[in-house]
Amino acid sequence: MRTIGMIGGMSWVSTAHYYRLANELVAERLGGLHSARIVLESVDFAEVEALKAAGTWDQVGDLLATAAVRLERAGADLLVLCTNTMHHVSAAIEEAATVPLVHIADATADAVIAAGVDRVGLLGTAFTMEQGFYVDRLAARGVDVVVPVADDRARVSAIIYDELCHGVVTPASRAVYLDVVDRLVARGARGVVLGCTEIELLIGAADLPVPAFATTSIHVRAAVDRALAGPDLSPSGR
Repeated sequence: MRTIGMIGGMSWVSTAHYYRLANELVAERLGGLHSARIVLESVDFAEVEALKAAGTWDQVGDLLATAAVRLERAGADLLVLCTNTMHHVSAAIEEAATVPLVHIADATADAVIAAGVDRVGLLGTAFTMEQGFYVDRLAARGVDVVVPVADDRARVSAIIYDELCHGVVTPASRAVYLDVVDRLVARGARGVVLGCTEIELLIGAADLPVPAFATTSIHVRAAVDRALAGPDLSPSGR
């Protein structure tokens, strides 16, 4: 089994979800007492958000690339960035590390295409919904992306930062999200990408009238697929 290096802390709530899912998948596939080989670098989200708010993306990239290098030195054979939004600086991580980064948008595109869906709505932070680093990556694979209108984007993003990042889940916020989804479906979305790790704490496939693509679950599954493929790269197996 290969060792998964997780760059987490953005937020710690979603990182805990990543850790749990990875271990559940490995246990499901290997049985017995098996669990995932993971090394985790958990950054201070407040520091990252301050740099993002200031528009100093180079510094964000440097911070997360440094984390990636530390994970590689700690024995990681592949990397997972436990956040959608910060994939904006994925190139910096890929340049700094020599082990592969499992990109969340690529894994999501694979899942959408495999489901036969060609037009999806995207929910996430305002930055993820409004910038091209995510939408364009899906579009390059032939997946058309519909984003909420400005007011809906603001509501969706505020709930992420003000509630979900703190582990707060309320019926009122779930209702807001479901209304937004209904409007995306009315505009032709045939699936919905839950493009922020925390969103999966609020809504899921059972809540939606179209297929849901939960990016955290998709991302973790892609990482575990790689970790369990090929030879054992653990210290005892090298």
